Amino acid sequence: MLDGTYHVDDPAPKSAADGAFRRAASPIRDQIDGPIDPARYHLYLAVNCPWAHRVWLMLTLKGVDMTKSFALPKRTDQGWVFDAEGRFFDPLNGFTALHELYATTGTYTGRITVPVLVDKETGALVNNESADILRILNRGLGGTDFLPTDRMDNIEAWNARIYPNLNNGVYRAGFARTQEAYDAAVMDVFDTLDAIEHQLSQTRYLTGDQLTEADIRLFPTLVRFDVGYHSAFKCNRARIIDYPNLWAYAREMYQMDGVPETVDFDIYRYGYHSKSELRNPLGIIPIGPSPDWAAPHGRG
Repeated sequence: MLDGTYHVDDPAPKSAADGAFRRAASPIRDQIDGPIDPARYHLYLAVNCPWAHRVWLMLTLKGVDMTKSFALPKRTDQGWVFDAEGRFFDPLNGFTALHELYATTGTYTGRITVPVLVDKETGALVNNESADILRILNRGLGGTDFLPTDRMDNIEAWNARIYPNLNNGVYRAGFARTQEAYDAAVMDVFDTLDAIEHQLSQTRYLTGDQLTEADIRLFPTLVRFDVGYHSAFKCNRARIIDYPNLWAYAREMYQMDGVPETVDFDIYRYGYHSKSELRNPLGIIPIGPSPDWAAPHGRG
């Protein structure tokens, strides 16, 4: 979108001249200080988007409800779109495409992305950066504090490593246009998974005995890895189920109250293997794998 007008062709290329994938920044970065009334705010999400998933997880683990609009899990030339009814209907505005929401700003320039936090009282788009929204919800809602001050340095260190090398690293591998770009990205992915596996041999969660924001930001990548990134993005040196500590940790998080409802393996499998000129020109969807995420994790 340029100056509030949607363009079918994305004016910002995803790959640089060196073949490496570059993710554009999220420009709507307003903050909310202090407690928030969840009834006042609305989230635009997509089930298949890992950045939206981390926000949905925060709400779930906080035990707080907030109205939500889920875009269809497959984008069209209109970007993220909605059905006229059902699961993928927009109950807030009845929009048919997410760019209609962004157009309400009148001046927005940038990519049309989820998640988006919207103020229902004013109609304003508050924030479309998932990392910001996580912290807005954590400090504004009651319940568990997933950013305890005594662990902040450790949380920030894990976030700084996991985001570029794993959360976004799988995309850097999957969208690489040169062998060199792919090699660098995929090594980052598995170096990070190896480091996490080692950490989880010593502590229950990334920063110790308490689940924190770092774990919430990691989980969406883990549940998509074996059914999507491993094959579709060529991150195939190993699977999550091949890491004993990481696989038990991932199952424990999956089995927390409400978390299974935020996960849809079929949507991930179909989405990452959808027809793509570069990655999957025939659009053939693989049959599996189907690991048992409900199996006992053995972590007490």
